[in-house]
Amino acid sequence: MAGLSGGVNGCKRPAGEDAEGLRAGGKRSRAGRREAKEKSSHLCAALLGEDCEISPEQLHELLQYAALGKHHNAAQPSWCHIYHQSRLAGVVVIVLHEMSQLHFYKFYLQFKHLRKVFQHRFTLPPPSANFLASLCGEGSSLNPQGTAQGLISTGAECIPKSSGLQCDPIIRKYGKEKRGLTSYTLTSEELKKNDYPMRDSPGCKGYMYTECDLQRTDSSPLFGLDCEMCLTARGNEVVRVSLVDAEGQCLLNELVKPESVIVNYCTRYSGVTRKMLLPVKTRLPDIQTRLKKILPHDAVLVGHSLNADLQALQMIHPSVIDTSLLFARNEGRRFKLKFLAKAVLGKEIQCEQRLGHDPAEDARAALELAQFFIKKGPVKVAELNLEMLLAAERQTEVLPKKSVMQPQRCGVQKQLNDTPHLSKPCFLACLQGMGQKPLLLGRQELDSSGFCQSDLSASNKQILQRALEDVPLSTFSIIQFSLDPEYVASHRLAGFCEKVRNKLTDMLTIYAGPFEEDFCLKSVKKEFGKCGPIHSLTVVSETYQPYVCIQYGVLEAAQLAVESLNGAEVAGSCIKVQRPITAATLDCDVLIKELELDIENEGVIYVAGIKKSLTETDLQEEFSPLKDLETLFLPKDLQSGKHSTCCFLKFQKSQSAADALEAINGWAVKGSTLRSRHALASGHLWRWIWQMNHSSEKQGGNSLSEKMAPLSDSEQDVKKKVKKLDHHIKKLYRSLQDNTLCVVLFPGTNSIHGSQSGLGMMGIKDDGGSSAC
Repeated sequence: MAGLSGGVNGCKRPAGEDAEGLRAGGKRSRAGRREAKEKSSHLCAALLGEDCEISPEQLHELLQYAALGKHHNAAQPSWCHIYHQSRLAGVVVIVLHEMSQLHFYKFYLQFKHLRKVFQHRFTLPPPSANFLASLCGEGSSLNPQGTAQGLISTGAECIPKSSGLQCDPIIRKYGKEKRGLTSYTLTSEELKKNDYPMRDSPGCKGYMYTECDLQRTDSSPLFGLDCEMCLTARGNEVVRVSLVDAEGQCLLNELVKPESVIVNYCTRYSGVTRKMLLPVKTRLPDIQTRLKKILPHDAVLVGHSLNADLQALQMIHPSVIDTSLLFARNEGRRFKLKFLAKAVLGKEIQCEQRLGHDPAEDARAALELAQFFIKKGPVKVAELNLEMLLAAERQTEVLPKKSVMQPQRCGVQKQLNDTPHLSKPCFLACLQGMGQKPLLLGRQELDSSGFCQSDLSASNKQILQRALEDVPLSTFSIIQFSLDPEYVASHRLAGFCEKVRNKLTDMLTIYAGPFEEDFCLKSVKKEFGKCGPIHSLTVVSETYQPYVCIQYGVLEAAQLAVESLNGAEVAGSCIKVQRPITAATLDCDVLIKELELDIENEGVIYVAGIKKSLTETDLQEEFSPLKDLETLFLPKDLQSGKHSTCCFLKFQKSQSAADALEAINGWAVKGSTLRSRHALASGHLWRWIWQMNHSSEKQGGNSLSEKMAPLSDSEQDVKKKVKKLDHHIKKLYRSLQDNTLCVVLFPGTNSIHGSQSGLGMMGIKDDGGSSAC
């Protein structure tokens, strides 16, 4: 399941511990092997839920930390935790170009190795123009020799020469003239592009509107807002909120108790502990009401990446200034608030000595940054030469004992000393500066100017052979494979997506009957609804006796209906329950079995028959006696926002899941009898199924009447190519050293024929062959 991300506080390495010693000494006792496993690198990303998409920035965050570690001020990723990063033997990223999540499930049975090794999976958005650059850090030139045309060498990386104010992104965006604050508020297009909650947006139903609709002027009041989050069973939820006025006076500084069970307090960032929250009774609706009451009707909210705060608060506000966008950079990169506070205001915030961030301090810093920008104007801000200051700052962090060439700059003259994890730098350049040359094989390679196009005629087999030789010599490698681009394009035109949708729809569909002529349809719907959410239900009257066609919203529901209601008496008739017999469903039993045994579904069970009146809190209390219960996921309709009649439970151990499965079947909750089985659909697949159903409805298609044609010879060839590709990955994976982080990426597709989401998988290889934490 994907979406809910588990980040856990890191473990310190004991002094004098020798990682190599863990593998020395021949045979080891069982206790010794267990101790070695505990001390080896491993991942913790308890991905469960429907909001499963991981952005390129989050993926960059993971790869940067894995490559550099905390000793180079790379931050531990927030959505997943790498234990003992210093013991990683290396990082290998495998990119499967022109392939998407759609391809993975189309050729699910052929990807035998991939689905049996990588437990952690997540959705990727459709790719940008330069997928690799977004992963490694946009805008940085890679230079193995340390110098390149137009650059000043500083030892570890290169600092761009000043090219005049005309080329500064702030001047290009705002011009040179001073303007009032209304010129810096985000437009409707910018709000939408940067994922701000907006009225009439499908994902914002139920959000509170501040009703600050009065016309803004340059005299409108500014308010700084910041939130801190914790991790709950539902995802990131607000745990602390601060609001300051234009004078910096704190108007609101409250702790908030989340509705869902807290998985991780994220104390390192939030500063909130379990003890602090125990007496708190304030809930999110209370905070929403207070904010709405405090803000005047022409208020302008200021914050740093304020979209995340408003999304967490579930509030819509029409007029905002986002300081992460105000202090513009090239190619979509952003400065961190900590850096801007130091460079522009000369203030230290988010000090490491303090437990967590202070949201009032961060809100005040963002507000003062906006006020500085408005008062001084774009030219004064551009003259600060923030890019130069950042490059110098990073240089002192990477090479603290080496002298660094100081660039000439205007404005702030202080040397910056302690800003970790800034912006989105190209960490490959940093690796090169440390004498560790990254390896890129396939579509792109490194030369003196950075990424460049290489020979596209190289076969996957040739790339594999080079990888087997060169990967052991590099600590960071990107290996790129691809299918024939012509095949991918022709299949997109030939309705490849439609074929997958048809197969999926047929797997979600069952036929039940025969029934008597005067049977009660309501009784049938009630009985079959106990297996899970029904997408559609229709009576088939073409047969001698009526049948009912039922399409479910999740795979588990359809399978549960086949398993539990076939041969049962429903609406006064002994009925048969079966899936439609089409070319798509001939291998359905095999596919269902493989999904059930999928490593990603290990320890996860599906529970149906839940009343819609029950809340997530009710279910947490009801299932709390179950041993080793880790997470509860209650799916919601992504359009209406209402929760479903089913849920998923994830357990720490497989045996605990099996015990719970036996206990739950027949369990009565609030007068409703529960039914349960092993999970089949992971979180990203569940969301994909919903999107498939939704898009099919929009197109008005009836996939049941559109039977899939037999595969052509060319498609059979592609199956063989995918199987061979999976074998290549298996061979490469087996050649990796233990403690190597391996990430496999299906980037997705983005073209005039439509966009498809990508898919990511990851794990750290160990001597037991497991990738799980």
